[in-house]
Parts: sequence; structure tokens; C-alpha cells
Amino acid sequence: MTLSRRAISLFAAFLTAASAAAATPEQIAEFFRAVQVDNVSAVRDMVGKEVNANEINPVGGEPALVLAVREGAMRVFDALLAHPGTDLEAKAMNGNTALMMAAYKNNKRAAEALLAKGAQVNRAGWTPLHYAAASGSEDIARLLISRKAKLDAVSPRESGSYTPLMMAAREGQPGLVRLLLEQGANPLLKNTEGLTAAQIAERAGQTDIAASISSFKR
Repeated sequence: MTLSRRAISLFAAFLTAASAAAATPEQIAEFFRAVQVDNVSAVRDMVGKEVNANEINPVGGEPALVLAVREGAMRVFDALLAHPGTDLEAKAMNGNTALMMAAYKNNKRAAEALLAKGAQVNRAGWTPLHYAAASGSEDIARLLISRKAKLDAVSPRESGSYTPLMMAAREGQPGLVRLLLEQGANPLLKNTEGLTAAQIAERAGQTDIAASISSFKR
């Protein structure tokens, strides 16, 4: 029987969680302080022993890997990525994964490392490409597209059913708008309000972007 990378990662995470004693609130707080300030020695001393690698921070609701990417704590990020108990797909309370955060923060090194380990490019709802589009992370958007990211992925209906192109249009990211259109994103799709990407840009005051979408020809 052949196990996928995801199955192996989950199994390792289970074993690590089982071996780690229940952490006290003080230990958890100390662990996440160490993550935030990139104190890699403290993190290595605690992870998998005193604290589960996928513990959710009571302050902010993020697992350590997501927090490390958000804070740019790259030594801790590398240590967590190398730890067998770390789940690459562990979600923050708001649904963010480490790859989503890397895309939003334009942290290409983190994105490349996560992808090399098998992080998911496509998922139901919000995707890393939505985040790259919204934040203007062109290099990461290209990287995700090269890994078969769905150009017309749709965010959850309750959030408006936005595509990455709509996010780039709303947030005023002309480079991402151009890239997504050139790669084949559909400018005629509509969100739950019945608005296309061009109309979303217009409503957001991004008139130049609205015009560029409307006039785009493949």
C-alpha cells in the first residue's frame, strides 16, 4: 500500500500529538511568544514535547506554522516545516493555512518550501491564489498558477463568491489583473451580487482597472 504525503503527514502529526503531554496555558503562551519572535531554540525545545506542533494560539487563533509565516519568523518556520508532527494544512480559526498566509505576505521562500512539502494549491472556498491576487503577490501567483491553481476558484457564497480576478480588481492590483487575464481567467463571471470583475473594480473606484478588464482581448 502506498501512502500519500498528506496521509504520512497526518499520521506523523497524530503520533506527535499522542506523545506530547497536555500543555498548560503558560506553556502554550510561552511557545507562541517564541514563535512570534523567531526564537527557534525555544520552539525546538517545546514542540512535540510540551506543546503539540499544531496547537492553536488562544490569542489570534492561529497554529504555529501560520503565525510564523505571518510574522516572517523564518527560522521557526523552517524548524516547524522539518518537524514530523507539523500539519501543513492546519487552519487558523478564520480558515487561513500557511500557504494562504505566504501568498498574502508575498513570502516566496515560504511558499516554495510549503509547495515542495506538498501543501495544497487548490481547495474549496478561499484559495492561496485569492490571497496572492488581493495582495499583489505576482511572483507567488505565477508560482501557484504553475502548480495548476484554479484561475476561477470561487470563494464561499457567504463571502460573496469572489474569484481571484475579482479580488485583484477590488484591491487595485493591476499587475495581478493583467496576469490572471493573460493566463485565462474569465472576466465575465459574476459574484453573488451579480457583478463582474470590471463592475467590482468600478464600484471600488478602480476605474483604470475596470477599463483594462472591459477592453481585454486574448
